[in-house]
Amino acid sequence: MLRIGLTGGIGSGKSTVARIFSVLGIPVYDADTASKKLMSESEDLKKEIIENFGQESYTKGILNRKYLSEQVFRDPGKTRLLNSIVHPATIKDAEQWMKKQDAPYLIKEAALIFESGSNKFLDKVIGVSSPVSLRIERTMKRNNITSDQVKARIALQMDEEEKMRLCDYVIVNDEKDMLIPQVLSLHQQFLSMAK
Repeated sequence: MLRIGLTGGIGSGKSTVARIFSVLGIPVYDADTASKKLMSESEDLKKEIIENFGQESYTKGILNRKYLSEQVFRDPGKTRLLNSIVHPATIKDAEQWMKKQDAPYLIKEAALIFESGSNKFLDKVIGVSSPVSLRIERTMKRNNITSDQVKARIALQMDEEEKMRLCDYVIVNDEKDMLIPQVLSLHQQFLSMAK
């Protein structure tokens, strides 16, 4: 079974692309959702997060995402620290999930495929590319945050051009190029490769 990564910067539209693959019957692992679930349910992760970020990281046992976001989005060192705690657990969880799948190929959707090193466990990686102005606009709407807050988050991520250069395929999500034909074309290629 082919293991395909799907990545892109904040607001690039990778979740939209993942949903199209899902509609085509392809299993999709959403690393962002999985990591939040693990941070809420894994006692080992909870303990490590509290040790490094304080008791405020959880309110009555529930992850305080607002507090944690404020900590990490201000400080690249804290971002790296949180990632070093959460990434290994998410990669392990993804591996277990992949072993249970039965399809010609699967998709692992993750913003930080290259940064986490999980690209080593994948056969190919698709990048979703969008103009930065569109990414800012989408993220402001989705997360109900300011332009400056979005820019601060973008500044903490790998440079988009660099990330796209590392990808095997690039889907352009600029609201001019149609998404579905791009996904269908890759879908056919992956089905052929999986035979």
